[in-house]
Amino acid sequence: MEAYTGFASLYDTFMDNVPYGEWSRYVIGLLREYGIDGGIVCELGCGTGSITRRLRDAGYDMIGIDISEDMLDVAREYEFEKVWQGEDGCTDILYLNQDMREFELYGTVAAIISLCDSMNYITQEEDLKKVFELVNNYLDPGGIFIFDMNTVHKYRDLIGDATIAENREDCSLIWENSYQEETGLNQYDITIFRRVDFEEGEALYERIQETHIQRAYEPETIVRLIDEAGMEFVAMYDAGTHNAVTAETERIYFIAREKRQKGKLYLS
Repeated sequence: MEAYTGFASLYDTFMDNVPYGEWSRYVIGLLREYGIDGGIVCELGCGTGSITRRLRDAGYDMIGIDISEDMLDVAREYEFEKVWQGEDGCTDILYLNQDMREFELYGTVAAIISLCDSMNYITQEEDLKKVFELVNNYLDPGGIFIFDMNTVHKYRDLIGDATIAENREDCSLIWENSYQEETGLNQYDITIFRRVDFEEGEALYERIQETHIQRAYEPETIVRLIDEAGMEFVAMYDAGTHNAVTAETERIYFIAREKRQKGKLYLS
């Protein structure tokens, strides 16, 4: 099943416990630490734009890329609602419906980010290397790439074969997780029941089903792919900190830098 179609309209409802503000402040701090205090920043796997908007509000010119047109529709609708309410709107964020494995930009950018384990959706090493090569191609000289990934420890030891059920006023979610250690693949089977209407006093519900597959990578593999893609590996941190990655780390932030490449056109 295609991911983030029917689920897109309810994604923010069920992700209301995600600390987007905290994550955004952390990423902004990293960008500024590495000299990116403004300019154009592109977010890969931007989803409904929760991070994109916060970086825009911090002064960055934002581009958001996502493979799901439904998720981008939600992002655009959110911004248009702000326009209708008399607030600044979506005209200053460029949303593009593209696959990050073959994304295209109109020029280079100061930084590229990818959060909320979007990179874990790239399940083949050769595809992940291709993403890194494209990132390197579209970064300004010395530009910064920041992305996070869930770890093997999180998939295997924390969510494993867990089932999660959540209820909201007009909808419910069942999240069935399974992890295959031999392949590193983690599968989310999501079932959502959404109230759509009433008939003779009885609530009617629509059922939405999606399957999401992610892959857990060892940190050493990611560092190797960064190097093979022509970038310079800079650092990796236990999420939200500047601490070293340990066996108990659930999410890793990787930082890489653009390196000058033979045959790449640099404008100066």
